[in-house]
Amino acid sequence: MADLTHCVKHIESFVDSSCTPAQQAASVDAIAALVKNDIIKLESLVREMGLYLTTTDSFLRARGTLLLAELLACLASKPLENETVLSLIGFFTERLVDWKALHGALIGCLSLLRRKGNVGIVSSSKAQAVTQSFLQNVQVQSLRQSDRKLCFELLRCLLERYPDDVVHLENVLIPGICESIDGEKDPECLMLAFQIVEVLVHLYPDPTGPLSSYASDLFENLSCYFPIHFTHPKGEDIDVKKEELSRTLMVAFASTPLFEPFAIPLLLEKLSSSLPLAKVESLKYLSYCSDKYGAARMAKHVKVMWSALKDIIYTSPESVLSLESELVDGMSFQESHTVTEALLLLQKVIYQNSNLLLDLIVSDEDIKRTVDDIHQFKDFNGITLQSKQRLHAVGCILYLSAKASIASCNRVFEGFFPCLIHALGISLGNSDAPLSSPCNIGATYLCVELLAGCRTLVIGTEGSTSTNIFSKEAWCNMLCSYGTSLIEIFGLTLVTGQDGSTQNAYLHYGVKGLQILATFPGNFHPLSKSVYESILLKLMSVVTLNFKDALLWKLALKALVEIGSFVDKSEDTEKARSFDAIVVDRIASLMLCDDLTMPSQLKLEIISSIGTTGLSCMQKILQGLESSLSASLSGVFVNGDPKLLGIAIALLECYSCKVLPWFDSIGGHEEVQFHFALNIWDQIENNMSFCVSSQEQQLLDAAMTAMQYAVGRCLVQSQTVIVNRAFSLLSSITSIPLKDLMNDTAPVNGEGFESNDDLSCFSCRDNWIISLFASVVKALRPQAHITNVKVILQLFLTTQLYGHVASAQALGSIINKLAVKVDDMDASKVFSLEEAMDMIFSSRLWILCNEGPTEFLVAGNNDDTSFRYNSLLVKSHAIEGLAWIGKGLLMRGHEKVKDIVVTLLSCLLPNYEQGLQSIMRTAADAFYILISDSDACLNKRLHATIRPLYKQRLFSIVLPVILSLISKADSSIQRAMLYRAFANVVCGTPLSAILSEAKKLIPILVDSLFVLSEDILHKDIVYSILLVLSGILTDKKRSEVVVENAHIIIRRLIALLSYPHMMVIRETAIQCLTAMSELPHARIYPMRTQVLLSISKTLDDPKRAVRQEAVKCRQAWASMA
Repeated sequence: MADLTHCVKHIESFVDSSCTPAQQAASVDAIAALVKNDIIKLESLVREMGLYLTTTDSFLRARGTLLLAELLACLASKPLENETVLSLIGFFTERLVDWKALHGALIGCLSLLRRKGNVGIVSSSKAQAVTQSFLQNVQVQSLRQSDRKLCFELLRCLLERYPDDVVHLENVLIPGICESIDGEKDPECLMLAFQIVEVLVHLYPDPTGPLSSYASDLFENLSCYFPIHFTHPKGEDIDVKKEELSRTLMVAFASTPLFEPFAIPLLLEKLSSSLPLAKVESLKYLSYCSDKYGAARMAKHVKVMWSALKDIIYTSPESVLSLESELVDGMSFQESHTVTEALLLLQKVIYQNSNLLLDLIVSDEDIKRTVDDIHQFKDFNGITLQSKQRLHAVGCILYLSAKASIASCNRVFEGFFPCLIHALGISLGNSDAPLSSPCNIGATYLCVELLAGCRTLVIGTEGSTSTNIFSKEAWCNMLCSYGTSLIEIFGLTLVTGQDGSTQNAYLHYGVKGLQILATFPGNFHPLSKSVYESILLKLMSVVTLNFKDALLWKLALKALVEIGSFVDKSEDTEKARSFDAIVVDRIASLMLCDDLTMPSQLKLEIISSIGTTGLSCMQKILQGLESSLSASLSGVFVNGDPKLLGIAIALLECYSCKVLPWFDSIGGHEEVQFHFALNIWDQIENNMSFCVSSQEQQLLDAAMTAMQYAVGRCLVQSQTVIVNRAFSLLSSITSIPLKDLMNDTAPVNGEGFESNDDLSCFSCRDNWIISLFASVVKALRPQAHITNVKVILQLFLTTQLYGHVASAQALGSIINKLAVKVDDMDASKVFSLEEAMDMIFSSRLWILCNEGPTEFLVAGNNDDTSFRYNSLLVKSHAIEGLAWIGKGLLMRGHEKVKDIVVTLLSCLLPNYEQGLQSIMRTAADAFYILISDSDACLNKRLHATIRPLYKQRLFSIVLPVILSLISKADSSIQRAMLYRAFANVVCGTPLSAILSEAKKLIPILVDSLFVLSEDILHKDIVYSILLVLSGILTDKKRSEVVVENAHIIIRRLIALLSYPHMMVIRETAIQCLTAMSELPHARIYPMRTQVLLSISKTLDDPKRAVRQEAVKCRQAWASMA
């Protein structure tokens, strides 16, 4: 009884108009929970609600009906007795007459009709009763949008779930649906309406059935919505996208062949529309409907469709000739969307009604006139734009026709190929006659399009049809007869003396024609082996000898790559052997030849491009590359040959940028990277003295990059072998006594090793060994086993004090990947992270970083200026090394990073004299190292241990401390460096974390702009701060914080409008001011005059980008009323 009383309170709360929607929803949930848990029976609940369901008070009756309906929606999975379901559906069916309670009645009917069979469903007779009552009593278009949507959902549910029960109601169902749809404008309702039509026509598939009488009316209701376009305001939320609605309407158009007599004429009529949208949509619909209606029904429309499509393809003003595209794309046009869709439709019609359409194409007067007048198109520059469009249109049509089928290919070849051959200067019936030059560019273009079409035809039938069948076809016989002459013609275009765009067009289509003829698939080939090989020789001649003609060279190389890729994928062993002998073998030895006329960069581009055509090809080329690299490095190390130095750099860059990434992309060839790394170490070992002088660092950088990439892609076992091999060479260095480092009693504080300002104290070979070893260490996986970790740490702790950046980065990588000590760890075999950190905290690096200004000045109190300068640099190097160690700890989430942050901050606090500011600057920039992403090390590609949100963690550690230090700073230098450190942290932190602290950060960001903009050395930092500030300004959720600080922000931005050292700072400041103009009028209006006055001065800025932004900003602020 208590439960029922509690339920009554919820009922009363729902029907009470003073309750909020949230309270009413809570009441529904509470009642539903009682019923679901069988605390209250649904039947008892309905009896208790009886008064609300039958009262003459229309408001209470509507609320009661809605409550019961929403309860049933919540109880969709609750099993109900059949009698209960029948009673409830009967009640809601009766309520369909009650327009006051219609909303609840629709929801109730839907909830019951959607129930699944195992929980109690509506019977067939009741579903019919619902349908009849709905169609008889509900005037859909007189309802509000939410109720109309429910009506359409109800109709769709009845058609989908009860088709056998409603199909017999055709006399009321079909006209009722027509009436319900008529006049609908809401996108969501229309989506449902179109789906209803699609389901409805499937109920009556018989063309002579009841739907045939209503097809005209039903389609008329649909046709008024074509083409789909929205008129809703942009700010209004609409769940339905225009593309989805158009797609649904298109499916409805094609849902039954009965719509064909109405749909196709409508769509063809819309093709003449001046609106591009209507044309594109019509073409899409025609293409889709053609498939669904079938060839027989579409046959009568072919002639009209051909006429309309030809007009679009021939005369579309949106097709723009483009001779300046990637590789000067010859006769290519930048196709508009309209022309693209027209060509797709034409292709579909050719496939569907080939004979009918080909009769029209072959006999078309415009096409015949273009082909007959082809002699007029000899000179590309002499062809008018209109003629080029016409020629392009004919080429597209011939290509589509040739690739459609064997019969269509025969028709177009027989109809047009002889005329084109004649225009090219090839005598009909005498293919061996001498050829004239230069060629006719128009005939060349159309021939190439025909060849491309028949090649596509052969590719499409390969595997399903024997290629021998083509040998009897007319097009094949014609191609075989004139194939050799065509190759000569295409070859002549490669050596013609024309200039400018004429030459470019000749080159493009000459190379394309040769490529097409060389790539006919399978056993079918219209040309002999010798002719195929002659094509390869022509292209190879261009690539190896004619490299000064950049366009021709690129086209020929691209064609060879396409031919090689095709051969690699095909099963034609004869072609493969020819390609290997003529192209691959010659390319593989290209770097070994003494020919110095071709630049090594071009040679490597040829080698790497041809290598990507297939694995076997790349493996052959790799052998030549390895020999070339070994020879060039040996020549550089022994003799310091400057020519070989450039070649070695180019080879290493080729490995790291092309060869190794290609093997990585295909997978399963880790041994290539492994052998490359070992080969480099072999070269180092075999050359005990280095003579590298000029460009040494460039060569070393290239070697380090390639080594790092190769090791990073190796498996753990291979990495272990490589690092052990590299470590064995460390014993040969002479600049640092490695034997002393390997002594367990050796000090780790670095005493006994003199630090210098640079790496000049290292021999060239030692520098190479240490640098390459650091590259190996940076690329190791965490699981890779490193012996003598302690010695390696001591080495890097020492060398990084000399300014060896790679050593500092390697230190960070080791710290990031070392295992944490666990109880069952064998201490004799594994050097743990804790031991490494103890070693670092007792090292000279740590001591230097923690020396105060007094200690440091005393240590450096020497009259020797160079000694003092070296001391400054050594401490700067130590701070940088500590930053990389901290980065490794930060990324893995280790607590010791806090100690490093405190040490770095302490380097910013003392009031160093003028000569020691460089240390403070290095300490400030150390925070950039900590938080920024690095390509050189400690990234995902190099297997770093990365804990989520590590940047946010540093932000939360540093922010409160550094803000406190800024507030206590007592000198301008100290304050500037603290702001620089703060800016480095903030600018590297994800914007989402910044936004959460916006209220606290905005004043500091503005103040940092003021302080740092005084010194040109801070200009990059100033720009980064501006970007962060603009991110806050454009975030709508933080507008209140921005409004509070609007005046100080605007004043600081105005000051930056005249910043002389960087244009993007002025541009970004103006953009921020434009964003500020959207703030509440009352807050920013007092600043309006000052902003406009300042902006007017920037209208004369020397940079155009700044002036453009200034105009926008002035307009935004001047428009304030």
